[in-house]
Parts: sequence; C-alpha cells; structure tokens
Amino acid sequence: MDRLKLLGAPGSPYTRKMLAVLRYRQIPYEMIWGGHQNPPPGLPQPKVKLLPTFYFPADGGGVEAMIDSTPIIRRLEQDYSGRSVLPSDPALAFLDALIEDYADEWLTKAMFHYRWARKVDCDNAGPLLVYWSMPTIPADQAKAAADAFTKRQVDRLYVVGSNETTAETIEDSYKRFVGILDGLISQEGYVMGSRPGAADFAIYGQLTQLGIIEPTSAAVTNGISQRVRAWIDRMEDLSGLDPEDSDWLDPGEAGTRLKPLLAEIGRVYAPFLIANAKAAMEGADEVSGEIDGRPWVQPTFPYQAKCFETLRDAHSALPADARKTVDAALSGTGCDAIFGASGT
Repeated sequence: MDRLKLLGAPGSPYTRKMLAVLRYRQIPYEMIWGGHQNPPPGLPQPKVKLLPTFYFPADGGGVEAMIDSTPIIRRLEQDYSGRSVLPSDPALAFLDALIEDYADEWLTKAMFHYRWARKVDCDNAGPLLVYWSMPTIPADQAKAAADAFTKRQVDRLYVVGSNETTAETIEDSYKRFVGILDGLISQEGYVMGSRPGAADFAIYGQLTQLGIIEPTSAAVTNGISQRVRAWIDRMEDLSGLDPEDSDWLDPGEAGTRLKPLLAEIGRVYAPFLIANAKAAMEGADEVSGEIDGRPWVQPTFPYQAKCFETLRDAHSALPADARKTVDAALSGTGCDAIFGASGT
C-alpha cells in the first residue's frame, strides 16, 4: 500500500495528534514538514488551508486534500483495519468523542493563550515557528519574520477568548485539567482505559505544546504532574502497544472513572458551547456570558457551533440503552446541559 502523505508543522497540536494516531495504528505515512505558504508540488490545496492536511486517494483516481483531525480519524477507521482508536461500545465511543471535542476546542484556548499572552512565551514561540518551516533562513530574516508573526498572533488572542478578563479562567481550568489527567492515567495508563482512544490523542496533541514548548505552561504542567509530563513522551509513539478489546473502559464504570474530567468539561466547555451556539443562532458577532463564575467575551465561532450540533446529533442517534448509560455518566457534571431539550 502506498504511504499516506500529510502536510504539517511541529508547532501544530493537531499535526502532532494525527502523527501519533498514524504511528499507533501502524499506518505507513510520509510527513511533509511545512505550511500552505509553500504547498507541496503536485498536491491539491484544501478549500480551507489548515494543518495537518492529509492527501487521500480520490474516487476515480487522483488525490483529494482533507483537513480537520476528527473526520480524518473517522476516514482512517474506514480505510485501515485494526488497532482502532474508537471504542466499539456506542456509549463509550460517545464519551470518547465528547472528550476529544473538549481537547480540540477548549484545551486549544489554553494552548493559544499560553503561547502568546506573555512575552517570555512569545519570544520562545516566534522563532521556533519560523525555523520549523524554514530551517535555512538567515537569522536576521528569521527575526523579522518571527516579530511580524508574533504581532499578528498576539493581536488575534481575542479570537479564542484570551484577554485580561478571561486569563484566570483559562489558566485555572488548565491547572485543574492536568491534575485530573494525572489521576486518570495513574489507573490504567490512558483516559479511555489501558489502550488510547481518540480522546487520548486529542489531549496529547495539545500537550505537545502546553507541556513542552511554551515555557510558562510547561513549568505549570511539570510542577503539577511529572506523570503527565512523562505521558506526553510515551504517547508520541505507541506503535509497539498490543491492544485488546478488553482494554477499553467498562462502559458501565466509565461514568464513575471519567466523572472528574466530565465535571471539568461541564464547568468550562459546556457553558461556552451553549453560549456560542446561541450567539450563532441569533446571528450575533460576539459571545457574552459567564464561565466558572467570571465574565467571558469572545467573537462567535461558527465551527464550534457546528461542534455543538454534532455532539447533540450523536447523542440523539445513540441506541436507547447506550443513551441511558451516557446520560447517567453525564448527570450532575454540567455536560448534560448540552443535551437538554432546547440545547440553548
């Protein structure tokens, strides 16, 4: 089988997420380091230029470009057999998807915040992002490029909701999360049991930045849990793990095991999702509300409104017994508010 090509960057948490998935699933691949400013010759450009970009064989020949790690994982499940990252039990698969969404869409707020909110982190990230793409660039040109890119990113902090008002909410949530993750991996090694699910890889992707690259959040991570810091390194390549079906969490016990993490998701991500979906539905440009007892203001995110609807649709599509298991797991966590009768 031909190796699957993908374009990505070391500073992209979603690139790192998907590289780890490919290694774990033992899918042959070719990693093209770079970005869409210098697209790989002979390969198509996606409609939305995001990293990673995967290049899949298209029906009838040719190649199609695909972005967005969550649907790419599902595409890989269809195209390659064995070593699945999606639990076969529908209730457990739903909880895995909910946690994956939280990691992709909420933890990335912490990643962006810690990378660009403080000068020490900006001074670290700017040059790295340049040299990751262009390792031979002269130092003076690299500095100019890093300065320009850093300014652009700092000016965009508001887009993810990072500002002086929300900083405490973002940072407190991240610190709690690291402690919760420590407790989960201390039991069986992974969030979803003694084998990793898509949720594990989504968390790992964000932590490749938060736990290693950004000086401030790396110090926070290591200070709270050296177990978590070590886990990031192990997650990078799980090609030698030999998973069994019995390694997944017991669906009936998952609610109890995952309760601390689900409660954190319900505490911060659920109210954001609901407020953002309401703003999108009303055509508002801005999300305004309260998260964890503090004001939260940011531009409306249409994509995260789509995530909200996707989760609700997946919940509605669950078989009755699985929905009962899921609802019991979510009860009292705050996550259940996402799946209320009106949803907003």
